[in-house]
Amino acid sequence: QVQLVESGGGLVQAGGSLRLSCAASGRTLSRYGMGWFRQAPGKERDFVAAINRSGDSTYYVDSVKGRFTISRDNAKNTVYLQMVSLKPEDTAVYYCAATLSTSSYGMRSRSLYNYWGQGTQVTVSS
Repeated sequence: QVQLVESGGGLVQAGGSLRLSCAASGRTLSRYGMGWFRQAPGKERDFVAAINRSGDSTYYVDSVKGRFTISRDNAKNTVYLQMVSLKPEDTAVYYCAATLSTSSYGMRSRSLYNYWGQGTQVTVSS
């Protein structure tokens, strides 16, 4: 079992920045690929970014490339999502999740994630 707790969400103006953190407890985080997903009101939970176990491969949805950066510190059992140049359309609840999948396809697939956090709200005002 892995317990995930997100933090760092909040209200920010368009063009601003936030850094989300996801702290893990239970099993060692280095066993898992990690991802960030987001869900806006009335919409499905969508893939945002993922990072493999060692941290040397990252994946992003096109809409956040160049603005968001996922990273991890396995020694601290923590994953981060640095978000800059935020836009109103980035407004959503952001979830971190852990997967045993190691493929680039799998790490983009919501259904292949085994553990989820409770989410943190990000609101970007125009």
